[in-house]
Amino acid sequence: MKNIFEKLGFFIQNNRFSVLMIAFLFIVISMQGAQKIEMASGTETFVGKDSPLYQDYDHLFQRIFQTQSIVVMVEGNEVKNADLMKAVDRLEHQLQATEGVIETTSPASLIKSVNYQTTGRHTIPETDEEIGVIIDENPDIFSQIVPDNTHMLISVVMAGSASETAQEDILHATEDAVSFAEFPPSYSIIVTGDPAFSVSMNYEMNSSMGTLLGLSGIFMVIVLFFVFKHVRWGLLPLPVVLLGIVYTFGAMGYIGIPLSMVSMAAFPILIGVGIDYAIQFHNRLEEELHRNGSKGRAVVETVKNTGPAVLIALGMTALGFVSLFTSSVPMIQDFGKLLLIGIIMCYLSSIFVGIVTVSLFDSYSDKNPLKKFTNRIKPAGLEKKKKTEKRSGGGHKTEKLLQKATDLTIKYDIIVLGIASLLCLGGLYADQSVEIQTDVQTFVPQDMPALMDLQHMGDIMGGTDELNLIIKVEDTANPDVLKWMDQFSEHEVEGRKHIYSASSIVSLVKEKNGGTIPDTSQEVENIYAEIPEWQKERYMYGKNMLLLNFNIGNAVADIKVTGIQELTDIVKQDMQWMPAPPGTTVTITGNNVVFTEVITALTSGRVAMTFLGLGLVLMGLFAVYRDWLKAIVPIIPMVIVIGWSGGVMYYLNIEYTPMTATLGALILGVGSEYAILMMERYFEEKEAGATPMEAIHMTSSKIGTAIIASGATTVFGFLALVASPFPMISNFGKVTVIDVLLALLATFVVFPPLIVILDTWREKKRGNTAAEKEAKKQIQGAEI
Repeated sequence: MKNIFEKLGFFIQNNRFSVLMIAFLFIVISMQGAQKIEMASGTETFVGKDSPLYQDYDHLFQRIFQTQSIVVMVEGNEVKNADLMKAVDRLEHQLQATEGVIETTSPASLIKSVNYQTTGRHTIPETDEEIGVIIDENPDIFSQIVPDNTHMLISVVMAGSASETAQEDILHATEDAVSFAEFPPSYSIIVTGDPAFSVSMNYEMNSSMGTLLGLSGIFMVIVLFFVFKHVRWGLLPLPVVLLGIVYTFGAMGYIGIPLSMVSMAAFPILIGVGIDYAIQFHNRLEEELHRNGSKGRAVVETVKNTGPAVLIALGMTALGFVSLFTSSVPMIQDFGKLLLIGIIMCYLSSIFVGIVTVSLFDSYSDKNPLKKFTNRIKPAGLEKKKKTEKRSGGGHKTEKLLQKATDLTIKYDIIVLGIASLLCLGGLYADQSVEIQTDVQTFVPQDMPALMDLQHMGDIMGGTDELNLIIKVEDTANPDVLKWMDQFSEHEVEGRKHIYSASSIVSLVKEKNGGTIPDTSQEVENIYAEIPEWQKERYMYGKNMLLLNFNIGNAVADIKVTGIQELTDIVKQDMQWMPAPPGTTVTITGNNVVFTEVITALTSGRVAMTFLGLGLVLMGLFAVYRDWLKAIVPIIPMVIVIGWSGGVMYYLNIEYTPMTATLGALILGVGSEYAILMMERYFEEKEAGATPMEAIHMTSSKIGTAIIASGATTVFGFLALVASPFPMISNFGKVTVIDVLLALLATFVVFPPLIVILDTWREKKRGNTAAEKEAKKQIQGAEI
């Protein structure tokens, strides 16, 4: 492998300006790709489109029956007001001409209908008293949209399959229509609903992305200033890794990875992980520039020696991330793709642009007349470096501290490993009690105006969560089917605690037929002919499909997704002992049912991801080293950290979300690098003739400081996530920072006694085996 990288080193050195020109060209290409990135926050980000459950939801419910509404909520002292109703009427007239709006429903339009039936005039009455009488005498019509004297709702209905762009256009049209409708000044108007919430959430995600990247950059400047000041141009790794992020944005657009609440967190993570690659190449090139007289040779040696080592570390990190692809949650799969692409882009940026830039800076610094002045600011020679080391003494203090820690952990090796293992088992047990959160409203900033408006509407109107039953029939006019729907609905509403009401075509049929269902199909067909088409379309599709909706209130907040799953199972059981007529099949679907799939992904799926990641990293290490000890030693500390992480989440009361479910894979991907670097140096010292104790001493003191510096850059990169306005990302940032610190702790506390015990045991076993073979040879010689 080193021969290949040596040739690559010669290529980079001989084509430095060409490399920079190609890098600039890819920036332009990436910027074009970044413009193709789409926002994603809908159901498809949680449940895979290949899932039968999603296909039922998408093909049978969303495209045929589901509608969604932008809601205009009016608040004031008295909403039974003639001037107010005229303003609402003006609003409706304008919105009905808007593309994509199926219909509008408001107290004004209903008042005009009732007034027409009683007086023959399809107009809004002129007096407040007349309006009050119409509303008060028809509670079954107005109770849902005029819940009290101070509130009323106008519903702007669009197709459930409307694109995010269409939703945003209708939202803006509604806001414009409100301003043109000239509502009386004593009333406040709130435009809300799920589409308004989704549009606002996408905007918040987009705007917070720049904040996260900016904070991550600031934190990197701080950490580089303190831990990387022994080299010239110590801040250069930051623009190098940011270049890798630009390439990642471009690839994201071309490949079609959407920007979701999870994927937006990948970029600060990539800065924290990817900057380590730039630091390694920069540090080694500076070392080679001081050591070699030839600048060209310094580039070649850097690429030859550091390129393969960093590539191996990248490979193990990638194997940890690959396990994310097995998740059934699409946003987690996209998160894994983005991390994998990102670390590759950061590696390429570091090995090409980073090395070339440092090399060119060094060449021009020799010609700089201000070189002496520059040298006073940044050490550029061995003599200056020695003076700096003598003056600081910081590295020696850290080395001594790490040596003492190593001595202590090895002296009490059984106790240290025992406590670490018990805490790991305790954390794994506590992890089973960590709650799972899939309510999207809890993921977003709790002070987001759109969320507060949506919650305010929920407080006024109550919950609107539903279970949706798609009923496939041979004939939608079959009275036996309608009677079964009526009986089953009545049973569920009366017998099930969290089912509050039911709606279907049955209610409309009974309303037209004096409260009963006809006995013949022809009578049903005659009633269908009397029902307005827009009403029938809500509950009936063609001749073979009906819809039954169960209102389950505010179930997402009250009984959580697990409760919805249990309620769904109960409804299925009820259908077994109260079966539908022959030739009828029933499918339970809807937003809330689809989200139950996330539960499986965040429980068994989360554990499966972690174990798959462990297996992949283990196989990868064995494929590289061909040595079971070298393959297993870096894995054990990470298993212990995964257990500790579960305990941390339980103790801090942090719930599992689509993001925190990825922690196992992230710990493997990021933390295994530290143990691998420690192990590499340990066996390097062993090959030089050191005993296990001497080798671990040298390893802790020599490479320990570098690992701490590397860990610090990663921690500071993740620290930007804590400042995210999205609670899901902020909590993920907190736990990730803690987990990286735990990975560093395990590297210096668990790894030393572990490798010394296992390596010493293997040496003794090999010694005994060699002695046995020698004894056998002597016995055989004596017999001869």
